Amino acid sequence: METVTAPNTMTLPRVAELFEKTRAEVAKVIVGQERLVEGVMVALFSEGSVLLEGPPGLGKTLLVNVLARAVSCHFRRIQFTPDLMPSDLTGHSVYDMKEQEFHFKPGPVFTNLLLTDEINRSPPKTQSALLEVMQERQVTADGKSYRLRRPFLVLATQNPLEHEGTYPLPEAQIDRFMFKLLVDYPSVEEEGEILGHYASGRDPRDLTGFDLNPVMRAEDVIAIHEATAKIIVEPTIVRYITEIVAKTRSWHSILVGASPRGSVNLLLASRVLAACRGRNFVIPDDVKEVAPWVLRHRLILRSEAEIEGERPDGVVAQILDSVTAPRS
Repeated sequence: METVTAPNTMTLPRVAELFEKTRAEVAKVIVGQERLVEGVMVALFSEGSVLLEGPPGLGKTLLVNVLARAVSCHFRRIQFTPDLMPSDLTGHSVYDMKEQEFHFKPGPVFTNLLLTDEINRSPPKTQSALLEVMQERQVTADGKSYRLRRPFLVLATQNPLEHEGTYPLPEAQIDRFMFKLLVDYPSVEEEGEILGHYASGRDPRDLTGFDLNPVMRAEDVIAIHEATAKIIVEPTIVRYITEIVAKTRSWHSILVGASPRGSVNLLLASRVLAACRGRNFVIPDDVKEVAPWVLRHRLILRSEAEIEGERPDGVVAQILDSVTAPRS
């Protein structure tokens, strides 16, 4: 499979510059949704996958398509359905009559950005195949392993309003996603701007009218990922992260708290966000900003807390308020 070699260096000012340029390019098409765009970009630079939850028609597919153009990388989309098989994702072997042997035909997972629409529409066997790919970053077929290209990012969507005919993701599989980002309705002003695109003759289904320009390549994303490994994380910040996650395991309204993978992702995301802000060190505000993205899908609330109207984001806010942040 095709591999990408990262450049040797990527300076922090350059990371911040590319982050802002990419965000500005995406904003040519995507109206509002600043926090959503920022979260997806932090996940991209972390090479971590994202679970997008929101009603249909809010531009989730459009966002990934625009981002792929701005980053100049491969993009594939697949609609999850009840009859979707694991091989429809990963690929399968095809027998060549002329050569009298099997050849592997890669599936849609061999890309950079993979959008999986309505991941909870397919049975657990197919879901597991995708989540295994997310974890291992490779596909094994007929005893041979095929590495995925880098960067590799899965953006999976699910509709919180419809449950009939769905297969909810088990908690252990949801934990594989670095972030869970919520997609909300636009404001009245933002919706008016969306209509303005159509009124002026620009259709987001045809992006040629938006003057989109690639501002970075796949190699740059890999270089950014490697540069963020040098971001300084003081022991006080590490302790702050561990205290936050530890609280989720003993909080009165939480039945099941976050795993150590949550702690790791909280640290990695904080480091990337610091780099995008142009800093070479993490501050408590970085941790607070990414905490809802990292923790909301890793918490199972007690039934009595849900009856009383508690929600994961509210509980995360309570925990953040209860842990004393180190002084910057």
